[in-house]
Amino acid sequence: MLPAFDSSNFRRNDGGSSVSTSLSGYGGRPSEGRASEARGDVLGQWIARHPVAALVIAVAVILVLWLVLAPWPPGVEEAIGKKRLFVNALFNGITLGGLYFLVATGFTLIFGLMRNVNLAHGSLYLFGGYMGYEATQWTGSWLFSYVIAFVCCAIVGMAMQFFIFRRMEGQDLRQTLVTLGLSIIFSDLMVWVWGGNAIQIDTPDYLQGPVPTPIIASIRSSGEMVFLRYPLVRLVIFAAAVVIGIGMWLALHRTRVGVMIRAGVDDRDMLSVLGYRVQLLFVLVFAFGAGLAGMAGVVGGTFQSISLGEDSHFLLASLVVVIVGGMGSIPGAALGALIIGLSEQLGIVYFQNYSTVLSFLIMAIVLVVRPQGLLGRR
Repeated sequence: MLPAFDSSNFRRNDGGSSVSTSLSGYGGRPSEGRASEARGDVLGQWIARHPVAALVIAVAVILVLWLVLAPWPPGVEEAIGKKRLFVNALFNGITLGGLYFLVATGFTLIFGLMRNVNLAHGSLYLFGGYMGYEATQWTGSWLFSYVIAFVCCAIVGMAMQFFIFRRMEGQDLRQTLVTLGLSIIFSDLMVWVWGGNAIQIDTPDYLQGPVPTPIIASIRSSGEMVFLRYPLVRLVIFAAAVVIGIGMWLALHRTRVGVMIRAGVDDRDMLSVLGYRVQLLFVLVFAFGAGLAGMAGVVGGTFQSISLGEDSHFLLASLVVVIVGGMGSIPGAALGALIIGLSEQLGIVYFQNYSTVLSFLIMAIVLVVRPQGLLGRR
């Protein structure tokens, strides 16, 4: 049995200052109530410090809501095109952001939180998609394919952490080169097994077809309003991504295990001295991040397709999302994924020749203005 942990004895050194990290239970202590009040006042403090930025964000949100919910006058459609095209691109960007979030969340845990450079993360995404495809072919169950993809990629992730990253702690260059070589090997093996043709994972019957939404897509000449219809499977998967993100944030910040993970990253030796099996904890975290990448592969195979080269694309997208959102931040990964997903889809519609550059331009601006990412810690 693990010994009880006294939070008053645990300190981590962060830039010369000692910061207490509590690993105790969350049993309604007075200090916890004060911490909750402080967290609740963070937004108000940020608005007070950045009134211009808060005003710009508020105006942008109101403008987007008006563009989405209100009927467009003819002048607006002449300036930026038909409303149906804009709303579809907006929804596609949001749901693509959900897919990017699933991939980048695992990458955030592995790279942003544990500081392990895993350039084979995109290969885990592709492998999960292929295993999900095989599972649907064997069982006919779309939901069961997520379980198979998660378990298979989690096993591969455990092996990678135990045999590779455990022996290269803190050696970023070696981790980069070794995982880059692994990604090439994995890609060749997957081409050998599944070939280079694109594979589509079938959507289950109960999620097929579009569903009506309360959003006005256009107005006919007779004055009749036409409401937007959007694929149900994309909405369901996006909702699932939101639930997973909230669950992960709560697990990292409101549970004992989550605080142990963050404490182990800050001061592994101290946590080991207190009797906790840090290496086992990190293996499980790495396996969970790899499993999330595998589940995202099933989502990507349902949204789009699984094909050669998707591993590189999603690895690059994960890097951009983590850099924009902030390393180690789950809300940052969500915000970064949403921004990159929207930039890609709106760029395809309105900036066809520059859609690929738009994501990197956003990343460059974030690095100049806020190098730690939008929601990253200094």
